[in-house]
Amino acid sequence: MHLDVLDLRNFYYRTQLGRVAQRAIRDQVVKHWPPGPGQTVVGFGFAVPLLRPYLGEAARVIGLMPGPQGVMPWPAGMENVSVLCEDTSWPLSTGLVDRLVLMHGLETSENPSALLDEAARVLAPGGRALMIVPNRSGLWARSDVTPFGYGRPYSVAQLEAQLRRHGFTPERSQSVLFAPPSATRFWLRTAEFWESIGRKMPWLVGGVLMVEVSKQVYAPTRGGLGAVVRKPLRVLEGVGKGSPEPALNRR
Repeated sequence: MHLDVLDLRNFYYRTQLGRVAQRAIRDQVVKHWPPGPGQTVVGFGFAVPLLRPYLGEAARVIGLMPGPQGVMPWPAGMENVSVLCEDTSWPLSTGLVDRLVLMHGLETSENPSALLDEAARVLAPGGRALMIVPNRSGLWARSDVTPFGYGRPYSVAQLEAQLRRHGFTPERSQSVLFAPPSATRFWLRTAEFWESIGRKMPWLVGGVLMVEVSKQVYAPTRGGLGAVVRKPLRVLEGVGKGSPEPALNRR
């Protein structure tokens, strides 16, 4: 079940732990997807904390928030771009989205299969999507003091297998949030250090998984014979024709 939008807002914008988590995840999103002109960038669930760097250059930025969660105006002090929608019915045209981020959306959805079908529908050919979910092996999925302690946690293998079934091709995966989900001063002040250590040591377990995927696009099929036989067999040539008369012996 989706979390309440007020709880999500309070965590990310009004707690030190939430701001640390927001910065760590957003830095990796921007590292993989630098802001560029002309793109349509969409977030589903509660992904708006990650979309602010794209407001200046993208053609459009849209924050989709599911009905059971609720919606809030975003960004503060600017024209609102957040929209309330159903999990499986987004108010977007097919193939519109160049960059799609799901955070606090997939693991809490009551119909994740239909949700991924909808994500595949709106993603443009050549577009990319980023799935951000709790890591089932990490500490953040085991603590209910953060939003990542709710819903279904995933392993990389589980998430990638589910994404493939819905027409996505996993391109890369990584973990973030290597510090424990603690609001104590020591862990908050050293969070950036633990993030840098975690990126250098991939065997360490982060609290959150990020899997980037592309959309599988198949070439259109054509009717008729798809290939021309360059050297056809001549076994049946002459069938049905009369045999020539034997030549006279000129001996």
